[in-house]
Amino acid sequence: MRAISGLWRWRRNPLRRATDLAEAWVALVALVLITVAAPLTGCLAGAVAQDALQRSVREQQHTRHLVRATVVRDLGDAPLEADPDTTTAREIRHRVLANWSAPGGTRQHGTTLASLKSPHPGDHFSIWTDPQGRITTRPLDSPTATTHAVLAGFGAALLIAGLVEGARRLTLWRMVRRRYARWDQAWERAGPDWGKAGTGS
Repeated sequence: MRAISGLWRWRRNPLRRATDLAEAWVALVALVLITVAAPLTGCLAGAVAQDALQRSVREQQHTRHLVRATVVRDLGDAPLEADPDTTTAREIRHRVLANWSAPGGTRQHGTTLASLKSPHPGDHFSIWTDPQGRITTRPLDSPTATTHAVLAGFGAALLIAGLVEGARRLTLWRMVRRRYARWDQAWERAGPDWGKAGTGS
């Protein structure tokens, strides 16, 4: 609104300088870009991210399988780098040596994390594997993918708004510097004795 009122104020003002009008136009263009281009870019980025993430959801749900594993022995507490998408802050996870079967039926053996309070040999728990039976993370679900897409859209909109505002400030800074340079040149032309009595002014 300040940009519009600035344009109106400088429209027929006899004190208006060319830079005053240019500043008002720059502010108006920035306002339009922030209110139109930034949300539009955010919507487009969110839609592209949503499409890609939902494709990933379908692919992961098709290629990742929940299988039953059996504890061979407990290896101690879980390391800190447990998967944040599948582990809650209060969930206790233990590192165990376990056996499981791949979706194709081949037997697998290795170290994994078990969500058991006190794992004992022979205890059963579930793990996610790929088609070859290698341990992987839980597949991404649709609501989580949508949340990530919305955040990507907001991020893109904020980035565009920030770039436009940065460009506006840079443009105004250059205008002000040019204006000050012109003032300095005008003072130099006026001479060091400007305004003194008897100098012919």
